[in-house]
Amino acid sequence: MNDSSWGAPPSAGLRGPDQGTAPGYGWEVPSSSAGPVHEVGGAAQTRPMPTVPHAGGDSGEAADRDRGAAQPGGPLFRDEREPQPGSRQPAGHPPTPPDPASDPALAGGARSGGAGQGKKKSAGRNLRAAIGVGVGLGVIIVASLFIYKPVFIGVIAVAVVVGLWELTSRLAERKDIRVPLVPLAVGGVAMVVAGYVRGAQGAVVAVALTALAVLVWRMTEPPDNYLRDVTAGVFAAFYVPFLATFVALMLDTGDGPWRVLTFLLLTVVSDTGAYAVGWRFGRHPLAPRISPGKTREGLLGAVTFAMAAGALCMQYLIDGGVWWQGLLLGLAAAVSATLGDLGESMIKRDLGIKDMGKLLPGHGGIMDRLDSLLPTAPVVWLLLVIFVGG
Repeated sequence: MNDSSWGAPPSAGLRGPDQGTAPGYGWEVPSSSAGPVHEVGGAAQTRPMPTVPHAGGDSGEAADRDRGAAQPGGPLFRDEREPQPGSRQPAGHPPTPPDPASDPALAGGARSGGAGQGKKKSAGRNLRAAIGVGVGLGVIIVASLFIYKPVFIGVIAVAVVVGLWELTSRLAERKDIRVPLVPLAVGGVAMVVAGYVRGAQGAVVAVALTALAVLVWRMTEPPDNYLRDVTAGVFAAFYVPFLATFVALMLDTGDGPWRVLTFLLLTVVSDTGAYAVGWRFGRHPLAPRISPGKTREGLLGAVTFAMAAGALCMQYLIDGGVWWQGLLLGLAAAVSATLGDLGESMIKRDLGIKDMGKLLPGHGGIMDRLDSLLPTAPVVWLLLVIFVGG
């Protein structure tokens, strides 16, 4: 999921400059320190004061630099803002606030209606588009899941390939890490298919061969940064296709479609609970250095909603399941989904991006939807095997 789901609603009409706003999501965690406020409808803009030329006639950009004129710049995230080396404000001038147009994190908050941009609460994204895309994906997934299992395996394989493409593209753009996509994509599909056809042993063999293929493929290029590139490639192989393989393992049982549906419901309900409770009641940050907008109240909402859904699913959908097992299953799913969300937030912070892609309107990229699902799949698979067998 995006980082858009866990924060407190924006203050009605006013905001202080030191309020921590989750980048691009439309809710914020209030700060106890007071500061000047700005009227709704537009953040205050401060222009650098004009510099009077010296008597000697110096003017232009070079002279401005000599006199220490403010230079634009700054890190992506507000809670990590640091002064740029060599960038100074002229004495006696007020600091120039960051320009939302040049800061994706702040621009997202401005677009969402948070950070004092409007009186109405905002979800931080286009909810109409997000709901429409979510319903469409849900129909495709459920139809393929219960009509013909191999089609659902194909859906997983497509999601894996697109997710790998998004991840490797962002690594190349932001860090110049050249991960071999072809062996990763082929190996990722092989992992999912082998997991469904040959079980866990087939998946383990496929992931080992994929890692070997990444090492060999990269040998066709110059040796510079070889270790960095193949390390990122092996990480990508485990992060996306290997974790997705556990969904195929769940499907390869007598009540496989119901197990997969339970897994999907628990993750979606956990995200929804975090969003609803965090947006309305969130006040205390959960992990401010990773995702400033996520709150402890949002985590409590995720756990509560997921445990209730787990009890119902285990009682009515899973053969041999009982409600108390569903409580434990929901708790574990909420925790793993939260950790997965924070994990991808950490990756995106390191890369300096807001979303992994733009393929899904209102959601971002495929990886922005898989971040909670991927780490939850092995947890749900394992607990279902313990509770009701494989």
